[in-house]
Amino acid sequence: MKTQFYSFIENLQDEITTALENADGNATFKEDLWKRPEGGGGRTRVVENGRVFEKGGVNVSAVHGTLPQAMQDYFKVSDAQFYACGISLVLHPKNPMVPTVHANFRYFELYDQKGEIKDQWFGGGMDLTPYYLFEEDAQHFHSICKTACDAHDPSFYKKYKARCDDYFWNTHRNEARGIGGLFFDYLRPTSEWPTSKWYAFVTAIGKAFLPAYLPIVEKRKQQTYTPEQRQWQEIRRGRYVEFNLVHDKGTAFGLKTQGRIESILMSLPPHVQWPYNHIPEEGSPEAALVKVLKQPRQWV
Repeated sequence: MKTQFYSFIENLQDEITTALENADGNATFKEDLWKRPEGGGGRTRVVENGRVFEKGGVNVSAVHGTLPQAMQDYFKVSDAQFYACGISLVLHPKNPMVPTVHANFRYFELYDQKGEIKDQWFGGGMDLTPYYLFEEDAQHFHSICKTACDAHDPSFYKKYKARCDDYFWNTHRNEARGIGGLFFDYLRPTSEWPTSKWYAFVTAIGKAFLPAYLPIVEKRKQQTYTPEQRQWQEIRRGRYVEFNLVHDKGTAFGLKTQGRIESILMSLPPHVQWPYNHIPEEGSPEAALVKVLKQPRQWV
């Protein structure tokens, strides 16, 4: 399974970076191959200063070895060996009318002292972080997510949408990071849902990323914007940074497993602002966004 899934995410990385380069029309992804001294490595691809994408990355990695003590404590195991592979992407567009997007799809195996698999699971999802709220964009993104889920189980969209709203919540701000999408973790094999069925589900969600996001990019990338709207984008990016550094489990896992720091912090935007106590004007489009972030909505 780990070989099969890693092959899938390598191909998905190729598809996504090619499509994004075409959408940008100017920038190309720089590739950085790296190895992890403790075991494994990855293929990082980063785009910067593009016509559409100010910064972004689409990374794949496969790491293995002894689980660090902090993670052994977390999983309540001792002397455990692990294998983890996944694809992770974040895109920060230049135009504030184009939303930031994040997606991640991963597979994990935990072994006993004999090298036998004692635990395995899939995780992942994708979510949208707009700076200006276009309801039709939110509906499009969520409808693609729902369609992909419904093909496997009609209950999945509602469940994993709710988990996304719960997970991407900046508790110290009492607001969501964005308008959500899907989030799932610890998809372990059962008699009803063997690993092969979870693989089919997770890869289907991975394939849904481009249809969910690219039409929004194409629709919004040439819209005009003001310096004030750009400033608002940079303020909201600050909230994105806060979540990734304070709450995100993937960032924590990477840092605690001696992960590659440049790949882990690829998700951070290049230009961010933290003005003191900034409150958007009542009745403004900026205030409308914050209202939705305070109270997550059903989009489909």
